Amino acid sequence: MRTQVCAAVIPLRHQSERLVAALHLQAGRSTLFLAIVLSISCSEGDRPPAVATGSHGGALIISASGDPESLFPPIASTVPARIIMDLVYDRLAEVGDSMNITNDQAFEPRLARSWTWSADSLSIAFSIDPRARWHDGTPVDAGDVTFTWRLYSDSATGSPYRASIASIDSVTARDSLTAVVWFRERSPMQFYDAVNAMSILPEHAVGASRGIALRSAAIAREPVGSGRFRFVRWNPGAALEVAADTANYRGRPNLDRVIMTIAADGNAALTRLLSGEADLLEQIPAASMEQVTKDTALRLVLARGLDYNFIQFNLRHPRNRNSPHPIFADRAVRRALTAAIDRRSIVRNAYDSLADPALGPTVRAFPTTDTALQQIPFSPDVARRTLDSLGWRDTNGDGIREKNNRPLEFSLGVPGSSKARNTMAVLAQEQLRQVGVKVNLDLLDFTAFIDKETRGDFDAVFGGWRVEASPGGIRQTWGSTGGTNYGAYRNAAFDALVDSALSAADLSTRRSFFRKAYQIIIDDAPAIWFAEPKRVMAIHRRIETRGLRPDAWWTNIAEWAIPPDRRIARDRPVTAR
Repeated sequence: MRTQVCAAVIPLRHQSERLVAALHLQAGRSTLFLAIVLSISCSEGDRPPAVATGSHGGALIISASGDPESLFPPIASTVPARIIMDLVYDRLAEVGDSMNITNDQAFEPRLARSWTWSADSLSIAFSIDPRARWHDGTPVDAGDVTFTWRLYSDSATGSPYRASIASIDSVTARDSLTAVVWFRERSPMQFYDAVNAMSILPEHAVGASRGIALRSAAIAREPVGSGRFRFVRWNPGAALEVAADTANYRGRPNLDRVIMTIAADGNAALTRLLSGEADLLEQIPAASMEQVTKDTALRLVLARGLDYNFIQFNLRHPRNRNSPHPIFADRAVRRALTAAIDRRSIVRNAYDSLADPALGPTVRAFPTTDTALQQIPFSPDVARRTLDSLGWRDTNGDGIREKNNRPLEFSLGVPGSSKARNTMAVLAQEQLRQVGVKVNLDLLDFTAFIDKETRGDFDAVFGGWRVEASPGGIRQTWGSTGGTNYGAYRNAAFDALVDSALSAADLSTRRSFFRKAYQIIIDDAPAIWFAEPKRVMAIHRRIETRGLRPDAWWTNIAEWAIPPDRRIARDRPVTAR
């Protein structure tokens, strides 16, 4: 049976007596709190309030603990970047709130107002909405679609999404308003592959920049899109703002502005929410849950987790990518380090009951995920015996193993913006020390962390991914040709099984192939899979939301509203910039 994915809103001003009692009985703990919250169903009564009709206006302030690495869709992958890019740019079509991606029935028109399949199902002709305009006034045409595909698929661009569009053979322009996407073969994922990975780009605004030059091009910092919000400003490390495109072909957004304020870390981001400086924080730390529930100006939104985090090993040498890593290239060492970690207790310590131990590079929300996947068991004794057998021994009595005069020591990069990952890193450091492994924690601000990760300049990093609506995103994060496979994991059998899974026509066959693929990567241990957090978002009660899609809650922000009687000083229109 397909797992139902929902978002449940908890209006804290009208908490049930049971919830209030739970907080009194177990102050400072989230276990009983979560048990009650999880009992909320996906019924009509649990949905966010309907968006009020009336005059437009107001500003939504999002508190974030990290800067976008770029605002150019082909090369940016962090959540802060995705939020802004999805407001400024359009895809040909958008995944609906149901997240049904196996055909085109649940997709909603965007730049393409309609589409037609060829008789052999090997091509789709997309009809571009003739009203669509880039934010500089230039009409959008089919040439922009063909240009976008060429840019994403060009290896010189270095797009992490290149693997996600590998099924597309070519894109052509039948006429000025008809773009045709041609496929190498038929598969259930064709439509999703055609529309999901690529935000359509303005060829005239990108200009002649190609390859590495795109990363410093003007459009990477001042985007020109066709979406319902247009770019206003980006002050790195401080704030990023977009404003309503009042003449947009799909209609004016309800909100005037969306502003993302950039905090130095997770604590600062939370403080801005609680002080009233911000309206939304997408993830409330477990340790701060009680504090947030006491603020009657906020409501909580609980959603099934679509994130997982992990310690990723670099299988290549950080300073010479052509050479294997002196420690982590050895599969047996990686398995031994995994066996030394009590993931369940660490996750419980960091999240209480707001996360499950990760199953691998997937999440439980996918119907293709088998929750009975076999994990490497926690056993420090097995870890010690394995490392002994591999020649890693403590020969000088300092508590750290050595081999060929090299200590079993490595650096672990951790983003300072994530309190949970910091907690887990410290606990993992201690557990590895107990088996003779020295871990040096390298606490980094978000921008520096992303830079080191994307360049492969690390021994290990405590990373995290938010999955797409499709399990096929694993090709770009862990596949041999994936652009965000920063640890350089390679396994041809894994790649083949993922391809077979995505080509399967029925769920049971797809699930079987994915089970085998996931088991291979779990056994290979290119990472220690830690936590699959549940998402608990806090939103100010003055904001009326709509369509909090589990994989991308921001998709329908243009439909959110602030009724006139709930607006405050910062909601006033800005007439000059």
